[in-house]
Amino acid sequence: MTSAASPPPPFPARLGRRLTTPVDTLTIDVQTHADGRARLAPQGELVRGCADALAGALAELPPGVRRVDLDMAGVTFMDTAGLEFLDTLDEHGRRHLVQVSATGWTGQPLRILELAGLDTTDPLRPAREGRKPTGSAPRGGSAVAVERTERLSQLQQEVDQLRTAIVSRPVIDQARGVLMAAHGCTPQQAWDILREASQRSNTKLRTVAAAVTAGAQPGGPAPPEEIRLALRTAVARTAGGPAARATTR
Repeated sequence: MTSAASPPPPFPARLGRRLTTPVDTLTIDVQTHADGRARLAPQGELVRGCADALAGALAELPPGVRRVDLDMAGVTFMDTAGLEFLDTLDEHGRRHLVQVSATGWTGQPLRILELAGLDTTDPLRPAREGRKPTGSAPRGGSAVAVERTERLSQLQQEVDQLRTAIVSRPVIDQARGVLMAAHGCTPQQAWDILREASQRSNTKLRTVAAAVTAGAQPGGPAPPEEIRLALRTAVARTAGGPAARATTR
């Protein structure tokens, strides 16, 4: 006795959902269409855990998807985990024989692609032989040398900033969690509070985050006065709630 396999479920005309990483720094909106295309729109930061979040979203795509396009315009920060994110997408395309792309890069993530020597239009697109970088029109030797020196200086500064951000991220994430718990704000609002307090107190962001984290410990010290006042103002402006809480006392 034989039994015929049941036919696969019909491909949905449109399917949308959102997946979130455990650290709540990245969400992925997923939309599928009847023509076999899937559009994924990450929102937030490509940090530790982002590749797993993408793998989960890709695994839940329905049968029949022939193309996966990622719109990266909503990604605001990227560290080395972002390269793992791209590897996950590339591996999915190779394994399932589907076309994949990741376009719409802006801001700091775009600069990281440049530093990594990847195509900033779509880092998954194979490099074309003989393709020249944009803006490479011939000019005088001295002008080219000056431009290269300035560009190298800018890229070095951004590399240093990225390294600092990677080292500082654990304490910053902890401070964001403290602010979220104390003031009922969102992850983005907590980030805005830290950044504004840093600017108002003329203090490094990592120092502000460390003061917030230390002050939240039982018997921990209150932040220095200039940081405490800056935090109180930032909380009132951003979260809209009472500013005199444990982290700003």
